[in-house]
Amino acid sequence: MDLRPDAEQRAFVASLDAMLGAADTPAVVRDWSRGEHARGRALWGRIAGAGVFGLAVPEERGGLGVRPVELALAFVELGRHAMPGPLVETVTAAVLLTEPERLVSGAVMATVACGGAYALDGDAADVRLLLTPDGLFRCPGHGPVRPSVDPARRLTALAAGELLTRTPPAGPALALARLTTAAQALGVGLALLARTVAHVKRRSQFGAPIGSFQAVKHQLADARIALEFARPLVLGAALTLAPEDVAAAKVTACEAAYATARTALQLHGAIGYTAECDLSLWLTKARALRTAWGGPDECRAVVLRRGARPW
Repeated sequence: MDLRPDAEQRAFVASLDAMLGAADTPAVVRDWSRGEHARGRALWGRIAGAGVFGLAVPEERGGLGVRPVELALAFVELGRHAMPGPLVETVTAAVLLTEPERLVSGAVMATVACGGAYALDGDAADVRLLLTPDGLFRCPGHGPVRPSVDPARRLTALAAGELLTRTPPAGPALALARLTTAAQALGVGLALLARTVAHVKRRSQFGAPIGSFQAVKHQLADARIALEFARPLVLGAALTLAPEDVAAAKVTACEAAYATARTALQLHGAIGYTAECDLSLWLTKARALRTAWGGPDECRAVVLRRGARPW
């Protein structure tokens, strides 16, 4: 099976890359971490205008038709540029809600919490949803913002409010949530690898760039192999949307990104620990995405068909 993007998909990815590259996303992320959402909301509107959220919604409900491959490719770019906000959650909400047109257009931003988990960016979201075994609830407000390993992922508690439906499409929603999380993690890993390769070419020890040292080459090669192994799993899962395929893609992409983050931190040295270094924006995101929408153990259980619950 040929999983390489076609010309139209490559053009779509290139347009997103150009848009996000011109937006100074590190500054947007730092604003978002402080609860300053203006620049993030403006960029959010441009992402929606490019059709990203519409890729999760059928045409009859105001979307572009459900196109998981294009959606995954878009989320790889969002991860590569460290775009903040409840991106995965808005896609998930678009699947859960019967009238998602305002989400598709970018007019509103949504977040979703499952069971007793915290909601991402509840302070910024216009629509807050709680998915439980008893149904889908719309929440009128949110609790205080709690700290996260990734400062740009602002966590809040939600309390159940209005019951929207007792039979939400939890399975399809979870599949797209995990798929887009996997794609975002893949993009994060690719960005970490690219930044680390550039760094080891510049930094010298003993009169030579550290990138010329065999031990450094081996670490970077291991990271590249892990990420490239994850890529076809993500795209393959987008084609099938089978729960076990999506779970395998998520655990593989997130573990690859997390391993790449550890390598990037080691090869950057002490500067990699500092919040002033842009690398930290991707390091913390790799850690947070690893457990978002199902941690490694839960996803492995799905792959082994042990019947994990869809919430």
